[in-house]
Amino acid sequence: MNPILIGVIVVVVLILLPMSIKIVKEYERGVVFRLGRLVGAKGPGLFFIIPFIDSMQRVDLRVVTMDVPSQEIITRDNVTVRVNAVVYFRVVDPEASVIKVLDHIRATSQISQTTLRNVVGQSELDELLTEREKLNQALQKIIDEHTDPWGVKVSTVEIKEVELAEEMKRMMAAQAEAERERRAKIIHAEGEFQASEKLAEAGAVIAKEPVTLQLRYLQTLTEIATERNSTLIFPLPIDLIKMFMPKDGDEKK
Repeated sequence: MNPILIGVIVVVVLILLPMSIKIVKEYERGVVFRLGRLVGAKGPGLFFIIPFIDSMQRVDLRVVTMDVPSQEIITRDNVTVRVNAVVYFRVVDPEASVIKVLDHIRATSQISQTTLRNVVGQSELDELLTEREKLNQALQKIIDEHTDPWGVKVSTVEIKEVELAEEMKRMMAAQAEAERERRAKIIHAEGEFQASEKLAEAGAVIAKEPVTLQLRYLQTLTEIATERNSTLIFPLPIDLIKMFMPKDGDEKK
C-alpha cells in the first residue's frame, strides 16, 4: 500500500477522531442535530457523532439562580414601589430548551419581569408587605406556566426587597404609631372594665355582709399605722362601735 496514502489516512483519522468524540458531564446533555434535523439528547458520558454531518449543543441541567432587576410598579391602591425578586429554575427538557426558544435564560428573565409587574400591580401595598408568600406562589405558578413549553421548570420565586418613597415611610410610621396608641387605649379600657366588675362583685358581697366592710376598715388602719410614724386621726364609723355596744335585751337583764 502506498505509504503516502497511509499517511493521509492517518492524518485524516487524527483530525476527525477528536471531532467525532464528545464527552458531556453528569449535569449536562448534548442535543445532537444531523443535517439540521433533531436526533435527540445524549449523555452523560462519552458518545460519537459524525463530523461535518452532526452538530451538538450543550445544555446545562443545573438550577439557575437569576435576579430580577428592580421594577417600578404602581400598586392597586396607587402607591409607587420598587420591587425586585429572585427566580430559581432549571432545564428539564433539553430538546425543548434548544428548539422551542432561542435563549431560555433570557426568555425566562423577561417573562419574570413582566409577571412581577403584573402581579404586584394587581395587589395592594398591605398585601405586598404582609402576604408576600402568597404573591411568591402566584409568581411561581404564572412564570412556570409560560416556561413549561420551553422545557424550563421554575421551582421558586422570592420577592426580595420592597422600596417605598420616604414620604410613604413617614406615613406608615405615623399609622403604626396611631395603631399602637389605639391598642393601648383599648387595653386600658378593658382593664378598667374588669376592675369595675370586680368592684361591683365586692360591693355585692359587702352589701350582703356589712361586717366585711368593717374588717376591711380595720385592716386599712393596720396597714397605715405600719407604714407611717406620724399621728393620724380617722373618724370611727358608728357601725363599728355598735358591734361592741350591748343590745336592748342585754341592758334589761
